[in-house]
Amino acid sequence: MSVKKDPLFNEDSINRIETDRSTWFDTALSETDRAAEGSFFTHSGIPVKLLFTPADIKHMNHARDLGFPGQPPFVRGVYPNMYRGRLFTVRQLAGLGAPEDCNLRIKYLLDHGATGVNILFDLPTIRGYNSDDPEAEGNVGACGAAVDSIWDIDAYFKDIDLGKVSTSIVTHLPSTSIVIPGMYFAVAEQRGTPWNRVAGTCQNDFIMETCVGSAPEILPPAASFRLQCDVVEWICKNVPRWNPISYNGYNLREAGTDAVQEVAIAISNAIATAEELIRRGMHIDDFAPRMSFFWDLHNDFFEEIAKCRASRKVWHQIMKERFGAKNKKSLLMRFHVQTAGVTLPATEPYNNIARSALQGLAAVLGGCQSLHIDSYDEAYSAPTEEAALISLRTQQIIQTETGIVNTVDPLAGSYYVEYLTDQMAQRILAAIQKIEDMGGLVKAVESGWLHREISAYNYKHQRSIETGETKVVGVNYQPAEKDTCCSINVFKYPETYTRQKTKLERLRGERDSKKVKERLAVIRDKCHSDENLYPYTIAAVKHLATLGEIEDVFREEFGLWAFPLY
Repeated sequence: MSVKKDPLFNEDSINRIETDRSTWFDTALSETDRAAEGSFFTHSGIPVKLLFTPADIKHMNHARDLGFPGQPPFVRGVYPNMYRGRLFTVRQLAGLGAPEDCNLRIKYLLDHGATGVNILFDLPTIRGYNSDDPEAEGNVGACGAAVDSIWDIDAYFKDIDLGKVSTSIVTHLPSTSIVIPGMYFAVAEQRGTPWNRVAGTCQNDFIMETCVGSAPEILPPAASFRLQCDVVEWICKNVPRWNPISYNGYNLREAGTDAVQEVAIAISNAIATAEELIRRGMHIDDFAPRMSFFWDLHNDFFEEIAKCRASRKVWHQIMKERFGAKNKKSLLMRFHVQTAGVTLPATEPYNNIARSALQGLAAVLGGCQSLHIDSYDEAYSAPTEEAALISLRTQQIIQTETGIVNTVDPLAGSYYVEYLTDQMAQRILAAIQKIEDMGGLVKAVESGWLHREISAYNYKHQRSIETGETKVVGVNYQPAEKDTCCSINVFKYPETYTRQKTKLERLRGERDSKKVKERLAVIRDKCHSDENLYPYTIAAVKHLATLGEIEDVFREEFGLWAFPLY
């Protein structure tokens, strides 16, 4: 479709501005200032001038590059009235100890104004081990909740109406996303809540299984990707209000990438998913409206805002031009934001309140759909109730006291923000093309490319901190005397291992072991077919098969994969 593309500024005006800027630069600035031009960059390496003018965005036009909120290319937001119509969801993480402990934390957050639930699991659960597995020793209930069976999901949400709350299930891995959300759906069914009333999201990202985090046993990328697509396909067909995938730029960024790579890799995963589901016979508009994304917002305030705006533009372009999506909802990039945990040092932890607040502010200025603000004490433990409440109140202050939700995309038209948005979009597209040239994201992961990128980034970033090039207040910039550092209350994890072990023993004694074995045998057989595995895993959890038992089948049938560390 041909659209008239009027430039934002006329040529005569731009020429005059460029001439005037050159004169100003040569006459008003000192020699030192002039010499410094070209030495400032964003965190992702985008050049930053001392002053931006209309000349820096002279190639832009309103229809193609900005548009209106709720209209292509969606740079200015996915909905016409944005936060006037619907505030971003206040979705704080709740994960600690046993499910019964988390149930109390969820209720505490909801009672204090949270509008969504975000549940987090301990490392054994995330990696697919039962709490009484030797591999789980020392980590049960730490930094997240232990979940072994459908009983635990029922306890997690005791007295909470699953038809009225939106739940984000932070499963990370496809191999657990094909099990734990199924437990959630089964609990809803047992309580009489139809699946068409259940709303929420699971992360379900094969990058988390193969490149981010660690485990003694890892599924191969192709197998993990297959499970990822099984989850998307089955949920889109059976649970219409559920987002079956949240492409996890967040944990990738925490592991070690810049903002450009974060978005490019996540979108590359979405491209690979779309191609596979189309191969399976689905149409792009059957599933794209339920795809969602998860961004990590760091300290480079304007770059992070630009990243959010640019990601919507790139997604619209790919859905429209590459996949021919017709449904408007397929063109909308919806994303959750969590502020950057990796930026929160243990030194002078109260400074982290300011860091997280600014990152949260950038998320809202960037147009997020839901938000989690990290707590100041997360370098030590799961947040205390006091710390969690401060994070919750920070979100509420942004919503009610700053006025920034009263107008859509308030930074639009800033020469700097529009320049950064344009630069981010160009660089994201170039990074996606690089991945495509390698044969797509699955092959890029199998080759070890992404592992090397993460390693190189971490080395460079850590060196910049050690040399002082990257300043961290209170750590390498204006470090405080030891006796002036504050002390904080560190959250004490409730004893969890014994309770979970006892529960597992009772479950194994009460269930029909023969039926469990039969269900596991079916999963084992179907691993070697082209069938979607979700119906078989949900049938197994309904018969009280445990997470670890199903994961053991995957590990045995798909085999294990070693990180390509070379």
